[in-house]
Amino acid sequence: MIVIDGLDGSGKATQSRLLRERLSAMGYRVKQLTFPDYDSDSSAPVRMYLSGELGDSADDVNAYAASSFFAVDRIASYIRRWRSDYESCDFLIADRYTTSNIIHQMSKLDDSERRSFCDWLFDYEYHRLGIPAPDIVLFLDVDPAVSQRLIAGRYDGDESKKDIHEKDVSYLLRCRESALWAIAHLSWTVIDCSADGALKSVDAISDLVFDALVRAFDV
Repeated sequence: MIVIDGLDGSGKATQSRLLRERLSAMGYRVKQLTFPDYDSDSSAPVRMYLSGELGDSADDVNAYAASSFFAVDRIASYIRRWRSDYESCDFLIADRYTTSNIIHQMSKLDDSERRSFCDWLFDYEYHRLGIPAPDIVLFLDVDPAVSQRLIAGRYDGDESKKDIHEKDVSYLLRCRESALWAIAHLSWTVIDCSADGALKSVDAISDLVFDALVRAFDV
């Protein structure tokens, strides 16, 4: 199971799709997943949270409560949509996963609480809820200034379309600090996606993602 994660605007969906197409062309059985599962009722608390119905700021909902919203969506998706695929496919590629709770929700906590939060999160999702743990996490590392320009372009400059995470630049900077901690302590693989203040080409990043996979697995 491969997780591709990163800050908002880092190209997770695009790189997940390209990796799926590349592995499928090689003859592997591949399933691509996207979280949250916005087409399912299970994502209702997530949508309420991100739209600001539960507070104008991400910090209005504590790390454990918000993590539970996303976790419930994942277990419902696993049971309804991809449990059999996990058992039968060669690769599952997840655009976001439990790892997103580490990036986004752990940023709400003091540094001294990070390890205990991760211990709780992994026990909750992988053991008590029973969704699969990933075999590798690829973090698409984009300079925050670059990702902000990409997010702005996504909505044609309409700030009202941003969710509560995307609107708060200081929050996104805290999220990057959480990700850097995870890279150092949880063995995430970094994909360096920007250079000289700009995003690398989609194809160049795709090659870096595939190279990381080659190093990790016999593909």
